[in-house]
Amino acid sequence: GEVKKRWQPQIRARARARAATTDGIVIDTRARMGYTAPIGSTDQDRVRHLTVALPPQYAARLFEAQESGSGEQRLREIAAEALKEVYFQDGGRRAGSLEEVRFTDIEHLEFDL
Repeated sequence: GEVKKRWQPQIRARARARAATTDGIVIDTRARMGYTAPIGSTDQDRVRHLTVALPPQYAARLFEAQESGSGEQRLREIAAEALKEVYFQDGGRRAGSLEEVRFTDIEHLEFDL
């Protein structure tokens, strides 16, 4: 029991460090998402189920916010920014004029290393 008690935190810390520097994190969510975009574009909110690999910088931001005691709202904001860049804008390859992603009515939200 003592070995397990000491071992698990070390393994978790290494996994988090790896996620924040090289591997990134996976988000799986079912929530209402919409975005603010230029007039004439389709920006209506709708429920989406997404499983998206987020780059390490977002994993680092999520871990830092969690460790500093930030509330759930701040974690949602970071997740929304990440989904904006990775899913909606595809790393800058599309939807460049997208301004803000709304991430509400969360039915399911899970992060995995």
